[in-house]
Amino acid sequence: MVSSLGHGVEEIIEAAREQAREVSFIYNQQFTSPAQEELADRVAAIAPPELNRVRFTSGGAEANEAALRMLRSFHVEKGQPARVKTISPAQSYHGPTMATLGLSGRPAMRAPYDPLIQNQLHIPPSTWRCDPSGKAALAAFDAHIATHGAESIAAFVCEPISAAALPAYSPPSLFWDGLAERRDAHGFLIVLDEVVTGMGRTGTWFAAEQLPLTPDIITTAKGLGAGFAPIGAVLAADHVYEAVAEGSGLLEAGHTWDGAPLPCAVGIAVLDHLERHKLIDRVRSLGPEVLDKLTARVSELDLVREVRGRGFLLGVEYVDPRDGESFIPPELGVARGIDKEALRQGLIVYSTQPTSDGYVGDQTLLAPAFVSTDEELDTMVERMTTTISNVERRVKAELA
Repeated sequence: MVSSLGHGVEEIIEAAREQAREVSFIYNQQFTSPAQEELADRVAAIAPPELNRVRFTSGGAEANEAALRMLRSFHVEKGQPARVKTISPAQSYHGPTMATLGLSGRPAMRAPYDPLIQNQLHIPPSTWRCDPSGKAALAAFDAHIATHGAESIAAFVCEPISAAALPAYSPPSLFWDGLAERRDAHGFLIVLDEVVTGMGRTGTWFAAEQLPLTPDIITTAKGLGAGFAPIGAVLAADHVYEAVAEGSGLLEAGHTWDGAPLPCAVGIAVLDHLERHKLIDRVRSLGPEVLDKLTARVSELDLVREVRGRGFLLGVEYVDPRDGESFIPPELGVARGIDKEALRQGLIVYSTQPTSDGYVGDQTLLAPAFVSTDEELDTMVERMTTTISNVERRVKAELA
């Protein structure tokens, strides 16, 4: 998910070297830098319309934390301090900090830290298991508004296309349309976590471009530094920025490395490389083909229920092979088994086992680099097929 441009890209390394020679660090509270200002202009130019304000962070969790602070400041400045609750999908992940863990509806992930976490409100994902139409999610959304009051809702927070928590999943259009209607009616903000999907992962600069609405805030990170430097960003719509700027003008300074010259110079070089080599066009063009190949190969396996994909973000969801629907017994350790077997096949994947949370079962995320050759993409599909087939044989034997 991070190393979207591969490794050892000389022009990006040189950009970091040149910036380090000039000045690698100055504190964001006192200074900006040419690199920071240029990168802000570049990111705003590729963002969805109206998201013209950019604040840099040192990573994705920090970006989501900053977004929470920003939306809190927005509502306070607007004279609505009672808006303190967020709604997000129950099957989600937005970072490992205490605030971002509260956005996740996954009890197993939060359990060790629950006394320190402010848990938020959640709705079920619109999956084949819960309700693929999106109606159940909207009904749950309305129930929260009825119970807690619209005046208490600060924002809806989600990934437009999910990554680790529910690989390559996105709600149907009916949900997005209903969400926009509820924002207009009730005055909360829409925050899109594009820590993974930003910078081209799903075939457009931001996955938000593929939705029938414009968010108020976007966060992004992984692809902006592409593994060469830690950097994230929060993009805010003008009306969000102006509420603070024309009010108190105060927003917490953030973390030490936020907006430092060196990671910003890397971010500029990453954008240059993406544009020069037309890599997002490549992702958009090849993504459906890779999905079709993966689907054709693994869908014949009894362990596989669904294959999803958008651009170079792909997901495989597993079920009990005895009925093609039930959760796989957790003690079989299928997710961990997939990761270990994939590594034996020379393939790095990311699998999770959120079965205990009740929304999805074992699943795997694949996120190839944008510079992967056609041959490498075919190899990924073949090795993934072999991996699942080998694990399926073990699972069937143990179930028998």
